[in-house]
Amino acid sequence: MGTYVHFTDEQKYRANNVDLSDFLSRQGEKLIASGREKRLSSDHSITVHGNEWYDHAVEKGGYAIDFVRRFYDLSFPEAVTMLLGGEQGRSYQPACPQKQEPKKPFALPAAHTDMRRAYAYLVNTRHTDREVVSFFAKQKLIYESCEKSKDGAKEYHNAVFVGRDENGVARHAHKRGLYTEGKGFKGNVDGCHPAYSFHHTGKSNRLYVFEAPIDLLSFVSLHPQDWQNHSYVALCGVGGQAMMKMLELNPQLQEVSLCLDNDEAGHKASQRLANQLMESGYQCNRLISQEKDWNDDLCKRQQPEIAFEMKMA
Repeated sequence: MGTYVHFTDEQKYRANNVDLSDFLSRQGEKLIASGREKRLSSDHSITVHGNEWYDHAVEKGGYAIDFVRRFYDLSFPEAVTMLLGGEQGRSYQPACPQKQEPKKPFALPAAHTDMRRAYAYLVNTRHTDREVVSFFAKQKLIYESCEKSKDGAKEYHNAVFVGRDENGVARHAHKRGLYTEGKGFKGNVDGCHPAYSFHHTGKSNRLYVFEAPIDLLSFVSLHPQDWQNHSYVALCGVGGQAMMKMLELNPQLQEVSLCLDNDEAGHKASQRLANQLMESGYQCNRLISQEKDWNDDLCKRQQPEIAFEMKMA
């Protein structure tokens, strides 16, 4: 039996109220901004905000103690001790009190009058095929937004990737900033339904699964032959809800190619999704980009004398 450790209610409260962004950063973890939250670089399915966390892949979350227990595989006393600073005399920043804001109903961002910036970013900067972008734009699945800052002094332009349900109703939208300098904004619109992210449905039995819409566009740009005959979905993360919804709604889909990023988080998520698919009776395989993702492959192909090859796992 382990040694019993007594913690006062005040100690347990302080441990559970630790700001997870501060805690993880000081553990050497890399965090990526994702709207109001931050996403773990090592596992894109997990987001943190204040002392709260959520794993979008398994649809579970909680507060700091539960997170440290799961993420570091620790007992309750070990997790509390770690959050209180252990023997190091370290004090982690407490989370700021959060107001319980009512959930916003889903709404598409306001559209700009044209798509000039979106086309320039997607075609010239990200090198996706203009005809592919136009195909989705004509179906009103890609457009350019124009959104005002709270004080009305600034305008923000984003490429918006829309996900519609089986009745054609918009249920999901992923935004990607169009500015080429600095780290670009990306994130899902509040109130999105995770099962209806950006996708295309074809007639063949093949479904290709990606992390992000630009990865999807890049893959199609790299492999354009008869592409509309196949089906594609961008998870806008690494949760499997949209993939499983595509399979549920389209019984002709029997073979799935997982095309997630060529990094630790992508490999981990692909294994989890592969297990989920095989348990449901689907055939699946893994297609791996040469670089970190399919857009990196596409951009590299634009350079002269670079041979392109797709790996299969």
